Amino acid sequence: MAISKSSLKGKIESELVSAGFVIAGEHAQASAMAQAIANAIVDEITSNAQVVVTGGSSSGTYQVK
Repeated sequence: MAISKSSLKGKIESELVSAGFVIAGEHAQASAMAQAIANAIVDEITSNAQVVVTGGSSSGTYQVK
């Protein structure tokens, strides 16, 4: 399953609500923060993560997409 920014944002928001944060309302900024964190995490993983396969015909290092 591929990682997605929207799915990760939803999970972050759920955890924030569980911790007592308010994510909705005129002055609430937690949802925007969750989106920014999700964007940064997904961008970091998709640009820098690598998978090392040590055996078999597919051995080698591969970029995570």
